[in-house]
Amino acid sequence: MLKLPSNLNHVTEVRTFVDTISSRYCISPDIYPNILISLTEAVTNAIIHGNRQDESKKVKIRLRKAQNAIAICVSDEGSGFDVSALPDPTAPENITRCGGRGVLVMRALSDCLQFKDNGRTVEMEFKL
Repeated sequence: MLKLPSNLNHVTEVRTFVDTISSRYCISPDIYPNILISLTEAVTNAIIHGNRQDESKKVKIRLRKAQNAIAICVSDEGSGFDVSALPDPTAPENITRCGGRGVLVMRALSDCLQFKDNGRTVEMEFKL
């Protein structure tokens, strides 16, 4: 498990984490960027939207290895959110908006995306 303070300067530690698991589990170069981008987005969302950049709150990253996949969970200490209430970033009124595409990106790059614990935890699965 990796614990990060809710400060955007610590998002750079995500690459080291992904590099470590990439070596340990022989992750294909085709999958590596999907994991890195998705995990970076999840951690950034946890820091900004979940923990509101309150450095006394932590973001936790956990890894679970299955036979042919890895699951990465990112949890924050915020109040959670309803993923079904997120605006559609592809809707005409949102298309030029800055931001608001993180969940869309994570869904596109992972093989399975689930929100748990009232939105405080996101689990992304990547097939190996």
